[in-house]
Amino acid sequence: MKKLCLLDRDGVLNVDKAYLYKAEDVEWIPGSREAIAWMKSRGILVAVVTNQSGVARGYFTEDTVRKLHAWMQAEMKKSGGEIAAFYYCPHLPGAAVKQYDVECDCRKPKPGMILQALNDFNVLPGNAFLIGDSSRDLESAEAAGVKGYLYTGGSLLEFVKSIVHDCEQHGIS
Repeated sequence: MKKLCLLDRDGVLNVDKAYLYKAEDVEWIPGSREAIAWMKSRGILVAVVTNQSGVARGYFTEDTVRKLHAWMQAEMKKSGGEIAAFYYCPHLPGAAVKQYDVECDCRKPKPGMILQALNDFNVLPGNAFLIGDSSRDLESAEAAGVKGYLYTGGSLLEFVKSIVHDCEQHGIS
């Protein structure tokens, strides 16, 4: 049975810097690359779900987001990890870039990105969990029927290990 960990990006994988889009500006959260590698070693798929309103605001393009995610994936692989997929929402109601001025189902706290990941990887909500750094992340997890955990700092590896241990203790495989 597949397990899936959904991670918010900014504030969970990397330090949240307003509208991050350049690889040279990425500062990894302590233990983030190790956490991805550890989950891979345990057969847990990892997907990123991230709002990227900088696209809608005209700060950078979707191509820029995809390039950054490809770079992040390459860095994860160097550390022995792998991110199965990156999902991002470029939309923002009232956006400066009119094509992204959309009321969508993917912008957290709505569950669209999570539901897409569950569908793409054929994982039941009960076999998935989300780690985010805001109430918006946890609301999207709840709306998708996925357990959400609030990350507030420290080693992401230790945080992930405690979640997986907790799941195992409660019979969630």
